[in-house]
Amino acid sequence: MATMFGNIFRSGESPSRVPDGVRIYAVGDIHGCAHLLDQLMVQIASEEKDGAEARIVFLGDYIDRGPDSRGVIDRLLAIRRERPQTVFLKGNHEGVFLDYLDAPGDLNWVKWGGEETAESYDVDPSASPDEIVRQLRESVPTTHIEFLRGLDLTYLCGDYLFVHAGLRPGVPLAEQVEQDLLWIRGEFHRAPKELRPEKIVVHGHQPLRKALDAGWRIDIDTGACFTGKLTAVVLEGAARRFIST
Repeated sequence: MATMFGNIFRSGESPSRVPDGVRIYAVGDIHGCAHLLDQLMVQIASEEKDGAEARIVFLGDYIDRGPDSRGVIDRLLAIRRERPQTVFLKGNHEGVFLDYLDAPGDLNWVKWGGEETAESYDVDPSASPDEIVRQLRESVPTTHIEFLRGLDLTYLCGDYLFVHAGLRPGVPLAEQVEQDLLWIRGEFHRAPKELRPEKIVVHGHQPLRKALDAGWRIDIDTGACFTGKLTAVVLEGAARRFIST
């Protein structure tokens, strides 16, 4: 059995793959940009005419900063109905939002991009934390809260591991903690070769002007709410490529 950590290639130096007959579209941080999600879904649909099974993996950070977090969640719920195999992972912004609903006095979610999310649900972001939470509980549909509370932390497919932010170097997957999976940056990005995971890690969380394929990790957060560019990495067989709005 292969260990969790080692080289980016498996024994025999064979290139990393997803299962035959499956095409993965892993989508980076959306951050309230419903119009960009619509555009990217049109691109994905246009590629499905060849009959390959398309499986979409969303990497989290659906809300905050952009103008239409409510619209993004509505669209993701519709995608889940239409494509039951779709994978939805949790981002740190979903985590902060849910923590704020549970304990508003402990966090300043509004200043972390939550102002735009509140407004998308017709909630006054200038109110007190307790009042904001009261309004959110009245305005945010139960289906949205249930969706956010049910998000997964990681997803494995073939030789790839999908996660919002990354992994703590040298720690087996089963021992990773949510804080790192949602928040880690530099320590993961600079992990020495001997502490990198064997699986190729596909993640977001760190916005870049252009998607990065570093071999052992792939960063597809292209700062949609700042750049107008929402990106997905497409994985099929041993090949990988990017598509963007």
